[in-house]
Formats: sequence, C-alpha cells, structure tokens
Amino acid sequence: MRILRSSLIACGLIASFFSLSASGASGQSAENDRLPPPPHAETIHVKHVLVIGETKGFEHDSVPDAMAAIYNMGKQSGLWDTVMRTDTELLTKKDLGRNAKNLNYFDLIVFASTTGELDMDDSQKKDMMSFIHDDGKGFVGIHAALDTNYKWPEYGEMIGGWFDQHPWFTFMAPIINEDPSFPAVRHFPHEFVKYDEIYQPKDWSRDKVNVLLSLDPSRLDYSNNPRIHRQDHDFAVAWAKMYGKGRVFYSTLGHTEQAWEDPDIRKMYFEAIKWALWLTDGSTTPHPRPASPDQSH
Repeated sequence: MRILRSSLIACGLIASFFSLSASGASGQSAENDRLPPPPHAETIHVKHVLVIGETKGFEHDSVPDAMAAIYNMGKQSGLWDTVMRTDTELLTKKDLGRNAKNLNYFDLIVFASTTGELDMDDSQKKDMMSFIHDDGKGFVGIHAALDTNYKWPEYGEMIGGWFDQHPWFTFMAPIINEDPSFPAVRHFPHEFVKYDEIYQPKDWSRDKVNVLLSLDPSRLDYSNNPRIHRQDHDFAVAWAKMYGKGRVFYSTLGHTEQAWEDPDIRKMYFEAIKWALWLTDGSTTPHPRPASPDQSH
C-alpha cells in the first residue's frame, strides 16, 4: 500500500509538471502572437545609382528636387537604390575604406545639374571615363550637366557637347518628339510645349547622337536675340548616344523646381535611367533632322 501510494503521488507530480509546462507554453505562445513579426530582410535592388549634385558654378534651386526624384523613383519601383552626394569623392575605382562605395559598386552615374569644374583629379577622371567607355556602365546628365567640365575634353565627347547660352531663358518651349520609339520619350506626343529653360549646345552635332526631342524651329522667336549662336537653329532638347560600351542620355529639361513635379518629366528621366541601366532597349543611331513646316515650302 505504501509503495502504491508513493507511485500515485509521483504520477500526480509528473502530471502537474506537464500541465504547468503546457500552460506556460500556451501562455508564451499567446504572448508571442501579440508581438509584431520580425522585420523582413531588406530588398536587394537590381542596380546601384550614384547621383552627383556638386556645383562649382551657377547653383540651380532644382538640384535637391532632381536628386530626391531619382531616389524616390528607385525606391518606389524597386529597380535601383541610390547614393546621393554633393561631392565627387566616390567617382573613383580606388578602395576608399570606411564602408565607402566606389565606382566598382555602381551601375550608373547621374549628374544632377552639376556646374563648373568639378573637384576631380586626373585619376578620378580616368576612372569615370573607364566606368562608362570600358565597363559599359551608364551616364545620365540632367540640365546643367552640359554646363560642366569645360577643361575636360573627354567629358564633352562623352556627354555630347557643352552649354552655350539659353537664348530664350525659361519660356514655353515648343518641342518636337523626333523618336517616339525611344522609351524615355515614348509617352510624349509628336508636338508639345513645356515651360523650361532650353540650352543651346556647342561642340555638338546630331551626327554623333540620336536626337530624341528638339525645339520646333518654326515656332521660335529669333528677333533681337544676340544669344543665338547656332546658325542652323538646331536646338536639341534630349538625346541618347553610346560612349564606347556605355549608354549616355542627356536632356536640358529639369531647370525649374516645378519641372520635377511634372509627371512627364519624371517619367522621361525614369525611363532614361532604366535604358542607361540596360533594362530596356532604345536606338542610339543618328537620324536626319526632320523638316520643319517653314523648311518644307
């Protein structure tokens, strides 16, 4: 009897232990159910974009708007992540340490209305040109990217020319879509108007680029305008070209802060970046200048 009673007590203690354990586990499970789920791992973006907004000359108020727009486009689409800098330190292939990225990390450089002679030594210039020409990476120039690096011949060759005045300052610019098959301008109609500042390019030839958008020469005012230097009245608004193995896109649109609130302008640069990242296809083959109404009679 004593042995039986001891056995019964032992069985009771064991049952109580498992009951308490189950109750504790159940309570812990219920508590865990009330906790927020652990954060998901950060999405690994397909591409990496470096946006440079350094200004050594005229400073456009729209530089932050352009940089923020590119960051948000990449974030919202999930197609790229963006590093934004107002200096040129990362424009190198040297190991910078300190967890700092260099050109080996990036797939595309964007110059967001940079101006003047940027702070780059000869090795940086060589690395940047190699990044585009030899590595087949991309470059997108926004507005004043044409007003940059006049003392660096390879830069002008890469982007396609340099700034040479804006004859009409900021105005209602009459624009022709010359290549509606190109992804960056596919959404524009054949003719449209945008309030922006259109640069006059020098050391530039449409024989070396695929002109995507241009001013309609039949709708421009040429009277008493000493800033007009191009006798051919050929004013490109956007173009695409190859530089070695790399893709290059440039547009003069984006001078004003308001331009970056325009869905047409944002879409143009979004699609231009995708193209320069080799995510879409578009021709860089030059084509003849289309005849304007005043030339066809």
